[in-house]
Amino acid sequence: MKRLVVGLSLLVLALALPLVALGDVTVGSGGGTPGTSLNFTLVGTNPLFSRGMNAALALYDHYAYIGNRTDGSSTCGLGDPRRSTDPNSCPHPHPGILITDIADPSNPSVVGEIGTPYAGQVGITTRELRVWPQKKLLMVMTFRCSSVIHACPPGNDATFPFDIKFFDLSDPVHPTFISSYVPTSAAGLQVKPHEMYFWIDPKNPDRALLWLSTPSTSVNPARPNMMIVDISAVPSGGSVHELAEGNWNQFFPGAANPANYDSDLSLHSMTPSFNGARTYLAYLRGGFGVLDTSEVANDQVPAGTVESLNDKLLTPVPFPTWGTGPHCDGHTAAGCSESHSAVPLPGRPFALTIDEVYGSFTTPSFGWPWGWARLWNIAQPRRPHTIGQYKLLQNTSAYTPAPGENEFTSYSSHNPTVLRNLIFDSWHSGGEQAIDVSDPGSPVQAGWFSPTPLASVANEDPALSAGPNKVVVWSFPIIRDGLIYVIDIRNGLYVLRYTGPHADEAAGISFLEGNSNLGDAGRLAKSAAP
Repeated sequence: MKRLVVGLSLLVLALALPLVALGDVTVGSGGGTPGTSLNFTLVGTNPLFSRGMNAALALYDHYAYIGNRTDGSSTCGLGDPRRSTDPNSCPHPHPGILITDIADPSNPSVVGEIGTPYAGQVGITTRELRVWPQKKLLMVMTFRCSSVIHACPPGNDATFPFDIKFFDLSDPVHPTFISSYVPTSAAGLQVKPHEMYFWIDPKNPDRALLWLSTPSTSVNPARPNMMIVDISAVPSGGSVHELAEGNWNQFFPGAANPANYDSDLSLHSMTPSFNGARTYLAYLRGGFGVLDTSEVANDQVPAGTVESLNDKLLTPVPFPTWGTGPHCDGHTAAGCSESHSAVPLPGRPFALTIDEVYGSFTTPSFGWPWGWARLWNIAQPRRPHTIGQYKLLQNTSAYTPAPGENEFTSYSSHNPTVLRNLIFDSWHSGGEQAIDVSDPGSPVQAGWFSPTPLASVANEDPALSAGPNKVVVWSFPIIRDGLIYVIDIRNGLYVLRYTGPHADEAAGISFLEGNSNLGDAGRLAKSAAP
């Protein structure tokens, strides 16, 4: 996404955008050195056949299901030395969804794999996984993977189609395919999903919804950037039906010309509150906003209709943010919105946002200082404001990237799982970060874990592990029975125990993940605002 020079008229628009206080900045010194840790104990690990390119993690019973960031081809990634001799000489071993027995967390072992025709396909990644444990239902989001950053063959969405597949886990080692769903808007347009949040109605445990981001730079109000769909009937063989959708690009100044936002103005992901009444939006170049989804949550959408969420924003557009379209000239030390996740702190009037920024290999203005985390006061959703920032040393001007780091590494915040006073954030080459947010205006490093990299893997990630740091901690951490399960794209599955400040909070968790409201999410949210 090439950064473009904008005209005077857009600079005038920029002056009209709301300002946001950036808050105090604290810096964590540790995490960027492989093989180091503080306040984390390694309980167990599995290299997952040293395949590299691991993706999302989901748990059911005593099994972990691990998706694949790449595909079932033999395509060499850009920068792979094998590419110069034969671009198809790079087998992608075990390209399906790996099933790992974690009954003994100290010795997780692979016991199965979901393969073709449902996974391990050519050109298609099994990128996102969720589980509805009470219904023994596994959900797998699949879509075309990139020939540039995922070592997949070139193609398009017709060549390599997208969908969400559902599996019955009655036999956890041999899941049975039930059905698939292609997200389709109210206007009949098939739209590719990117992230999903799994939500169970607190008032009805048989009612289950998926919040889906469907990123688009379109300002067409009928082309959604987000959909909410009901999957309640799927476990019994029924179909998915859409409840609501929305697109808010239309409200951003100058968005009719995508180049004004470097073709990057779209919704990346979203997190509903525990009760679903509010949804917190991570809007790539747009920043952070809050949406009213109470009618969906309260099951007030008339049967057979799709609610438009276009007029349901609680935060006026353009959102208060830290750098957007017309006045954003790249990812400089001042920061530039590349909003990846927006998550409320349970039981407290605060939220976390993170920016994900790759190396300059993907976009010339990416690279140092990559992306970091911000804490927000959300007591007034019309006026959310930043109260604190958390960075690693690598995100500051005190750091000079090593050769290759700026291009092929990311010291960037990524997928967080949030407790009341503690955040676990998978910080790519910064390892797994523990952040103490008991004072959200002054978040501080509470610990980190950076694994010792494998000697080699079948496929290096062209964008994230082709540089000198071979650590890429990526997935939403899942806390189960006090242990933390997390995936490193390159190096496999890790089971950790956190021992630092507020360790009692983590130790007391039976189940918590950053992309659903299952398990302890309700207990933690008891005193939360709607």
